Amino acid sequence: MVARKLLGGLALAAALALSPAMADDTPFKAHEFTLANGMQVVVIPDHRAPVVTHQVWFKTGSADDPRDVGGIAHFFEHLMFRGTPKHPDGEFDEIVKMNGGVNNANTYFDRTVYYERVAKDRLPMMMELDADRMANLIIDDKVVTSERQVILEERNSRTDNEPSALFWEQMSAALFQASTYGSPVIGWRREIEGLTTEEARTFYNANYGPNNAILVVAGDVTVDEVKKLAEQYYGVLPARTLIPRIRPLEPPPRAARRVAMKDPKVGVPNFMRLYLAPSYTSDKNDEAYALEVLAYILSGAGDSSRLGLAIVKRDGIATSVGAFYDGGGIDDRMFGLYGSPAAGKTLADVEGALDTELAKFLAEGPTADELSRAKTVLVANAIYARDDQESMANYYGEGLTYGQSIAELEAWPDKIQAVTAEQVKAVANAYLRPERSVSGTLEPGEAPAATPAGGQP
Repeated sequence: MVARKLLGGLALAAALALSPAMADDTPFKAHEFTLANGMQVVVIPDHRAPVVTHQVWFKTGSADDPRDVGGIAHFFEHLMFRGTPKHPDGEFDEIVKMNGGVNNANTYFDRTVYYERVAKDRLPMMMELDADRMANLIIDDKVVTSERQVILEERNSRTDNEPSALFWEQMSAALFQASTYGSPVIGWRREIEGLTTEEARTFYNANYGPNNAILVVAGDVTVDEVKKLAEQYYGVLPARTLIPRIRPLEPPPRAARRVAMKDPKVGVPNFMRLYLAPSYTSDKNDEAYALEVLAYILSGAGDSSRLGLAIVKRDGIATSVGAFYDGGGIDDRMFGLYGSPAAGKTLADVEGALDTELAKFLAEGPTADELSRAKTVLVANAIYARDDQESMANYYGEGLTYGQSIAELEAWPDKIQAVTAEQVKAVANAYLRPERSVSGTLEPGEAPAATPAGGQP
């Protein structure tokens, strides 16, 4: 149930934004209010079909895990499906299924979300179910032991047996020297093995109050309908005493770092470089929007983009190259480059070609055509994506948990349109610097011996 890392972070979500200039009756116009207990509620009416998306976002994720209890946020996501006195273990999923709905959850660094998609008349039932487990979850040794084993198997299948996932873990750990973004969402194996019932109860009481949650309802509803139901089911829950979100911040980066990894299961060698860069939330001067445009110019149009045209088509050095901006988070996140060598070429060739093209861009900046195309496509995607009810709910829910406002989220297309060539060149020179980077290679070869006791978790 761990959320997969989005190559663009908020880039993907940001493409779902809605221009504030649109009329109030436009589908996906967001409205918000707050319950007396502190629960924020967002309503996104869409009357085209009698269905609703119901989501509860908690402002806690793996980056909030205590240093000695890594993986607890994701672990607790599993526990939330186990049962309450009113709805015993397994009944939650069965009720949703029997009523024709779908449901799931996922955890990321800064948030955890639980969601259902059902017919409109089943919305009260979903609110009753989610409010019940927010307040009355059964947490005992039996369910904790069971889910701990499930999560260990999840880590085994999705990470420990996947060289690319292990490589990503090592790259992230090298990039973030102090921030808890450097630890995997699922947790290190040794941390998972040590999670206890008491730690789970402490986490629940400290994070799962209505005053730490955002309710998002999108679909065939009105604001008044949702407000009445939200007050009935969620408004009666008492607020909890929350633990402040105090996190270690990254020190100023001073030296380029490298990661080299080999594994016999690797089929295609890969080069990757990550740069520490501001997120949409930590950004102070609208640099995130310029970084978004920069990523599209470098690789958003595939082999027709700056990197693809030069390194894949013209020089034949790589079979694929790309860039991405992950701006989704509370603290500084990352900008990345990657590529795989063509036949007869090496990872060193790919790295050298990326460095050459990057140096040209840092000196020259984008062309007028590159800038215009990037902004046109990004804003067009924002318009087209309004047709997806669930994606719009995700966009608002995720952005709000990161500390952005609805006004900021809806201003995204206008902010993108305002980006200049000078701003794109400036952020590239400010953040794509060697001392802010980790460069890594993943290639076939003999894997290192198992870490002995006392080594890395």
